Amino acid sequence: MGRSGSYCFNYPFMPPVFPSRFVGVKRHNIDQKGRLTIPSAWRPGMDSKENFFLALPNPAGFVTVYPPKMIAQLEERISQISMGDMEAQQALTDLMMMAHSFSCDKQGRINLNDELLSFAKIRKGAVLVGKLTSFSIYSDAAFDAMQGSGGADPSTQAAIFKQFGL
Repeated sequence: MGRSGSYCFNYPFMPPVFPSRFVGVKRHNIDQKGRLTIPSAWRPGMDSKENFFLALPNPAGFVTVYPPKMIAQLEERISQISMGDMEAQQALTDLMMMAHSFSCDKQGRINLNDELLSFAKIRKGAVLVGKLTSFSIYSDAAFDAMQGSGGADPSTQAAIFKQFGL
């Protein structure tokens, strides 16, 4: 019996509950110093080893931001690229030239480099879209255009969800 007088049950079949990570859509403005606020639910603690991110340009015209766990997986994959694979080495060079690593300040703000802001055409407003294991940063215009296009058709979505067991 617990201190409150109730019984405490330990259910070994219940998975641990983790706080939600990158989910939802948030709109934020870039401040006068070029900083963008990350939603509070997405931020790690200031002293956490998780307060480190890598931002990369996505070929579709937005920025993808990866947390440490995903960075480690990316490093592993990149280490497998052969030095003799000149095409892959050039693509990696082009990608990493625009890459930016950062952490959040005390107010949860980040500074993306000028190359990424220019690449994604982010001027004043930005839309942050959670993708569970990472998040993407779109310009207002690019996000609105994507939403206006209607997205993937329901049968395509169903096929993709089925691949993930959803």
